[in-house]
Amino acid sequence: MTDLKIDRVRIFDTTLRDGEQAPGFSMTEAAKLRMAKALADLRVDVIEAGFAAASPGDSRAIALIAEKVHGPTICSLARANIKDVDAAAAALKNAPRKRIHVFLATSPIHRVSKLHMSREQVLEAIRSGVAHARSLSDDVEFSAEDAIRTERDFLVEALSVAASEGASTLNMPDTVGYTTPDEIYELFKFLGIHVDRPEGTIFSTHCHDDLGMAVANSLAAVRGGARQIECAVNGIGERAGNCALEDAVMALKTRADAFGVTTNIDTTKIMTASRVLAQVTNSPPPRNKAIVGSNAFAHEAGIHQHGMLQNRETYEIMKPEDIGLSAEGIILGKHSGRHALAARAKALGFVLEEAKLDRVFEAFKVVADEIGTVDSARLLALLSDVEGGKRERLWKLNKIDIRSPVSANAWPVARVELEHGERGRVTDLASAPGALDAAFMAVSQIMGLPARVDHIEMQYIAADKEEPAEDGQGANVLVEIAVDVGGEIFSGRARGRDILPCCVSAYIDAAGNAEAVRRVRSIQAVASQAA
Repeated sequence: MTDLKIDRVRIFDTTLRDGEQAPGFSMTEAAKLRMAKALADLRVDVIEAGFAAASPGDSRAIALIAEKVHGPTICSLARANIKDVDAAAAALKNAPRKRIHVFLATSPIHRVSKLHMSREQVLEAIRSGVAHARSLSDDVEFSAEDAIRTERDFLVEALSVAASEGASTLNMPDTVGYTTPDEIYELFKFLGIHVDRPEGTIFSTHCHDDLGMAVANSLAAVRGGARQIECAVNGIGERAGNCALEDAVMALKTRADAFGVTTNIDTTKIMTASRVLAQVTNSPPPRNKAIVGSNAFAHEAGIHQHGMLQNRETYEIMKPEDIGLSAEGIILGKHSGRHALAARAKALGFVLEEAKLDRVFEAFKVVADEIGTVDSARLLALLSDVEGGKRERLWKLNKIDIRSPVSANAWPVARVELEHGERGRVTDLASAPGALDAAFMAVSQIMGLPARVDHIEMQYIAADKEEPAEDGQGANVLVEIAVDVGGEIFSGRARGRDILPCCVSAYIDAAGNAEAVRRVRSIQAVASQAA
């Protein structure tokens, strides 16, 4: 337990500035606006929308967000000079609530190697930069870049100067991800005692993940007295990234007993913000990413699934609903046991007991070993087959042809042929701006199931030179896709040698899952009404 009183930690989101400037995460102005709206829905306290002096595009994006996004304070980064501060103020002029974030490096290595400035020159630059920013905005933050590697006596002096000139938030960044939780806790305790500042001044932490401790360090800083965490959605940022917003927020929420603080975040909007970022940057978080990774609330091991079916709290310390995720956490695969299979079958309208469960389980294991994950559509087909009733027929891709446009303004046309156990072969045509979109549209027309691609991931799996693939064809492509059907997300996957057919097969798999689940729900609704 800590000695903190109950109070609130501000969440300063830098996804659009520190996050966006990292390689692979660049965003257009329209994408930045879309992400900023998601952050506003999330109820972050501050949105650092960019670095106005960095480029005309960044300045325009900040101005657009300042005008269109309301609720959070909109912030622009600025170096401690007149030109940068003026650029930030100009970009923020239409923001109802604005902040100018002035920064200057304070560590010896930065003073000598980058700035070529003495201690006295650094202090004067802080003094003049913060004072000018304060003349243009009521809300000014100062960051001592590379604070962790700065001499403590000089860091106290620099922060005290910034506070005296009107900076109401003092940020101590671990710019290179070098510190440890114990060290940063002691630093914030030390600064709380020695920095001269007006009452109400907020201490802030900004940690990078170079040694994998950004979240732990940020939480330790909170224990030490920080009342603002600078972070980014999905943990994106320079090099190894920033403290992940979702990790820090959910840690404070889940372990409120240990930290004794709250945030203003609407945690049910976390998953939406993560998905928006993945879509606008084409960079989804890793499967095993805490909180928002696709495996974060997924369970395949039989022992875990048995515990989950008895009580979710056996293996989940948070509810997926807490972050806005509505999904079945039990993943049926080769590691699953009888309890999980019986529970999923029951949800699909099949009661499995004793000998019948044994037969289905044996058949299920064969399928799971072959394809990995057994989704709802495949399980329905297996259950129907074992039950000896009407077999569930699945759609599968038979042929796909793409006709290239004859002119620059024309769209490609996809001709897709699917095969179904009852309907036989069905063909349809569709045209869209891209070949994949056209193929997906043709599939939806055949299946009678409108769907929108939420996200898609493709992996190229190279062949092993020493141990070639069993089929002798070399490399494979693995595609995992999620589609939105009526506001509900369904997943699909496929493996093949060619990207386009593999993507279409994954789309069919996801749409087939949606079709199967909807059909079961319809049957259950009719049965419920009859009862």
